[in-house]
Amino acid sequence: MRALPALVLALPLAAGTAAAAVTIGSKAFPESWVLGEALATAMREDGVAGVTHRNNLGGTEIVFEALRSGSVDAYPDYTGTIQEVILHSPRPLSLAEMRDRLAAEGIGVSDPIGFNDGYALAVTGAVARRYGLRTLSDLARHPELRLGLTHEFLGRADGFPGLAARYRLTARNVRGLEHELAYGALAAGSIDVTDIYTTDAQIQRLGLTLLEDDRRFFPRYDAVWLYRLDLERREPRALVSLRRLTHVIDEPRMIRANARVVLGGQSYQASADSLLAEISGRAAPAPSAPRSLLDSVSRNTAQHLKLVLVSLLAAILIGIPLGILATHSEPVAGAILSLAGLLQTVPSLALLAMLIPLLGIGILPALAALFLYSLLPIVRNTYVGLTTIPTPLAEAAEAIGLSARARLIRVRLPMASPAIMAGIKTSAVINVGTATLAALIGAGGLGER
Repeated sequence: MRALPALVLALPLAAGTAAAAVTIGSKAFPESWVLGEALATAMREDGVAGVTHRNNLGGTEIVFEALRSGSVDAYPDYTGTIQEVILHSPRPLSLAEMRDRLAAEGIGVSDPIGFNDGYALAVTGAVARRYGLRTLSDLARHPELRLGLTHEFLGRADGFPGLAARYRLTARNVRGLEHELAYGALAAGSIDVTDIYTTDAQIQRLGLTLLEDDRRFFPRYDAVWLYRLDLERREPRALVSLRRLTHVIDEPRMIRANARVVLGGQSYQASADSLLAEISGRAAPAPSAPRSLLDSVSRNTAQHLKLVLVSLLAAILIGIPLGILATHSEPVAGAILSLAGLLQTVPSLALLAMLIPLLGIGILPALAALFLYSLLPIVRNTYVGLTTIPTPLAEAAEAIGLSARARLIRVRLPMASPAIMAGIKTSAVINVGTATLAALIGAGGLGER
């Protein structure tokens, strides 16, 4: 019986998540998807078997932790990000220095892929003309402008905190937004300034003006491949493919690849195929018909429901017995309820990041996180339901000679069932919302874009 929850958690994995020979990762934005798919396709073309691309894995911390733990073998990143977010260096680092530091963790750094994709702040042409904005120093003279910045940019040392200190920005209205929402807000005039990548296809579509970094705050963000050093021993052809995709993708080529996805509606797989065709000089393949919105929603909804139902079932199987156990004594109740409550306070992304070294990426850490978040309402409501049964009824059941087990099954649990069901419903609602974050570690669901 004790093994049942573990078996429940493992069932989805047995259906088709056999370990791949090589796993390529990518972050949660189109450029990273295209690059990751291009590398995976190049490896397949070079005869590497069992290549899997896990896209949309979230931010730098999550993807790098997946690489370090061995859940991912390679992914595209940027030298500025490596310097600031991964190595936390207070000074600029050369490529050789990055290699030396990361080699201690079993991580290699390739030669540059060929383009620099740095940060910039962007405004619409109309805002630039109205306020006379050409440089970031000009922006410092207009604290009334509304800034809509990505959450990662707001939290990075090489992002807004350092930028504001360098330029003495005193903007009074700064809010966090997702990239895609920021573009719409710029176009609608809801915000005046956002951060952007310099190879973003939206620059041309929206007619954005990039403010010059006249005090040279932003480091270079040369795209490189980060990979596990043991990959050369396990699959040397994978390293051949990886090195083949260095010094071959310049800024215009990457902007075109991004535009095919963001503006042209192509899948990132089709854009990656076209990118490889450009590099090799062969004719670009005919674009495949994009998956319909209905197909995508149906597939993602089915995966979302699987995540919710499996984790909820595991929480029921564990949570109700824990609630029963908590009724035995006040110290036991305090310990169980405190632990369940503590788990509920851990931020979702932090919990997922902590689970990656233990469980890798994909469906298993997502199920584990959802299971942990589901426990508190079920445990607490089971405990409350069992401890608030009217005393005369409990005494009557004991007086007629029912054993403790019989009293629990025939009297106490049926009377506590409304409270227990309310806890299960609360857990289900929590799971439906939280499961959207599963897409950030490659588990799919309605958080998948």
